[in-house]
This record gives sequence, structure tokens and C-alpha cells, in this order.
Amino acid sequence: MRENSSAITQTSPALSPGLGWGLLGVLAFSLTVPLTRIAVEGMSPLFIGVGRAVVAAALAGAALALTRQRLPRGTEWGRLLVVAAGVVLGFPLLTSYALQSVPAGHGAVVIGLLPAATAVVAVLRGGERPSPRFWRFAALGVVATVGFVTAQGAGLGGVGWADLLLLGAVVAAAVGYAEGGLLARSLGAWQTVSWALVVAVPVTAVLTAVAVAQQPPVATTGQWAAFAYLAAVSMFLGFVAWYRGLAIGPIATVSQVQLVQPVLSIGWATLLLGERITLLTAVGALAVVACAAGAVRARGARSAVPLRARRPSPAPSPRRRDASAVAAGAGPSADSR
Repeated sequence: MRENSSAITQTSPALSPGLGWGLLGVLAFSLTVPLTRIAVEGMSPLFIGVGRAVVAAALAGAALALTRQRLPRGTEWGRLLVVAAGVVLGFPLLTSYALQSVPAGHGAVVIGLLPAATAVVAVLRGGERPSPRFWRFAALGVVATVGFVTAQGAGLGGVGWADLLLLGAVVAAAVGYAEGGLLARSLGAWQTVSWALVVAVPVTAVLTAVAVAQQPPVATTGQWAAFAYLAAVSMFLGFVAWYRGLAIGPIATVSQVQLVQPVLSIGWATLLLGERITLLTAVGALAVVACAAGAVRARGARSAVPLRARRPSPAPSPRRRDASAVAAGAGPSADSR
């Protein structure tokens, strides 16, 4: 009975540290879309996209210096460039430009595809093989997310430039998430995002200067507060938690907790932007969370099988080994001498 209890504890998704860190990261990210929508009212999307990365890089560089972290080695530099291209440059820039012309709810529809996209990249890049049941729940989660946000009045409408930008942001973030999650296993969670921010500074600093020269930011206190959150939390602290969760993994499973991000984002938009919660909101939220939980449990149930299969069989007694050796004509075993 104790053995069974131990096995359940090891494979229970509800108790997984990876899922806990992932949820903390999702909570931090859930404010990104509503606050970006607020910030673009007083700042250019280019300044928001790269300026927040410069601020985050200053925080990351200070943390790396104070703790005397080792420099990345060999291929780690190239992998950091992939992470930086995806989550430091790609996602922030593309979403900032897209949210100039579409509401936060519409952005959440497309960004709701991110967990499934991350799972696909994890399979291709990390060699993970989720079960068919996992993929069914992941697909249902995408459908539930799109249906939920659409029911709020965001609507899908025709595919415009903003939708293409958001789809590009999803692809960029999925690649950055998966590569960063794998790299965090050797380089460390917060170290990975910190070095990615530092590596991108030559590009983000120049683009920030260009953005200020083209359109100096003229923002209210609230818009600057939104920018500060995007820089310190969305761009740095949130990734520390998120990459920690992905590093513990499995990436395909932890990525699915992001299915609840549109639900949280609309909740924040209700408080910050005055959107009204309806009965459809509650029903949609339950559907999205249920799909995320189903995907996590499907992967967890599959992971439990190898643990039992790998359980070592009882070793034969010395007398049995000796008898077998004598029967084979090999004499006593080395252990019995």
C-alpha cells in the first residue's frame, strides 16, 4: 500500500512542482494583453515591444552579476539567440503592433492557441511523445478557448494583418518557450531568461532609441505603470517562474496550463477596462480549465506506467545464484566467494 501511495505522489499532476511554477508564470502573463492594450494608447508599439526588454535586461544583468553566474558555453549561446528571437523580440513586438487595431479579447482568442503550439514544438524539438488522449484534450482546449473568448463579443471576423501578427507571435513564443524550457534544464530557469535578455540588448537598445526618436512616449501615470509591469514582470519575473516550470516539465504538459490564461486575462480586463462578466464567462471558464486539467491528467496517467515498469524485480538470493552457476558449469558466483 505504501508503494502504491508513493507512486501516486510521484506522478500526481496536482502535486507537480512543474505545474505549480507554470501556473505562477501564467498568472504573471495573464496581465500582459490588457496592460499592453493600455500602454499602446500613449506609447508606440515599437517602444513597448523593445523598451520593456531593455528595462528587463538591466534587471537581469544586475541579478547575473550579483550572483556571479557562469557564462553560457558553446551551443548554449546559439540556443539563447533562439529564445531571445522568440520571446524577447518576436512575441512582444508582434503583439504590441497587433493590439493597436484589435481589442484585448480578440488578441486572447489567437494567443489561446499558444499551449497547443508549444506542445507541438516540444514534440518536434524535445522528443516528447504525449498520448493521443493528451492531444484530444489539447485540441478541445483550443476549441474551448476560441469559443469562450468569441462568446464574449470579441469575434473572429475576417483574418486581417493583426491576426497574422498574432499568429506569428504564437509561433515565436512557442519556439522560445520550448527551447527555453529545454535550455533551463542545464543553464537554470532564471539564468536562461536573463541571458536571453542580455544577448538581445544590442538589438533592443538600438530599436528603443529609434522608437524614442520617431515618437517620444507621451503617456499617463497609469500607462507608465502598465509599461513598468510589462518590463519587470511580464518580461522577467514571469519568465523566471515559467521556465522553471518548463524545465521541470514535461514541457507538453506544463504548457497546457496556459489554456487558463485567456480566462484570467478577461478577468483582469473586466477590472481594468470595464468589461462585463456574463454567465457565458463562467461557463466558458469552467470548460477551458476542465480541458487543461484533462490534458495534464492524460499525460500524468501515461507517465505513471513507466515508473511501475522500471521498478526493479527482487534480486535472486546468493544460494539461487550459486545453484544456477553450478548448473551452468561456471562454478560459484563472484559474490559468494
